[in-house]
Amino acid sequence: MKHPQTRPNAGDMARKFLGKTADMLDQQERRVLEGIVERQPMSRDVADIADEQTGFWGRLADRVAAVGGSWGFIFGFMLVLFGWMLLNSGLFDHWRATFDPYPFIFLNLVLSTLAAIQAPIIMMSQNRQSAKDRIAAAHDYEVNLKAELEIMRLHEKIDALRIEHLEALTRQQAQILDLLQRRLDSGDPASTGPATG
Repeated sequence: MKHPQTRPNAGDMARKFLGKTADMLDQQERRVLEGIVERQPMSRDVADIADEQTGFWGRLADRVAAVGGSWGFIFGFMLVLFGWMLLNSGLFDHWRATFDPYPFIFLNLVLSTLAAIQAPIIMMSQNRQSAKDRIAAAHDYEVNLKAELEIMRLHEKIDALRIEHLEALTRQQAQILDLLQRRLDSGDPASTGPATG
């Protein structure tokens, strides 16, 4: 007996596989079940999802943190500091370029200002990374849930096919036994086995 191919219903699947009614599902579970019903893939690039949810300032914070946390920035800034100190050390008095003499108070002000601005920007970038991690974890949960539900559905289909196959074998065996019984009852010599002579 062939079972009709019907599309699954999200509410039925929720009751059968998750043990919940449709109104008890959270947003992720509902999205997974709808994806199964509509036969849509769940996998997406998490970076794309995070970028869709981020504005200009978040992306700018990421860029500043990427530059500020690189070896290029460290070496470049060391060169700027060394040049600043060299120009203001008095070695080049004939140029009269000294505008921040030794204890380099203006340089301290610039460094403090840079640190005061850079620290919150790096923290914003870290907060955005934490948000990306939460998005990735939620997405992983959805993909894993869909995979688990699909496996459960496949088991169900395989079990139904096995039952159908066993029922067909049982019917065939019953028919063969019925045929043999009729031959035995009719006294057909072919049913009693080979003739002995």
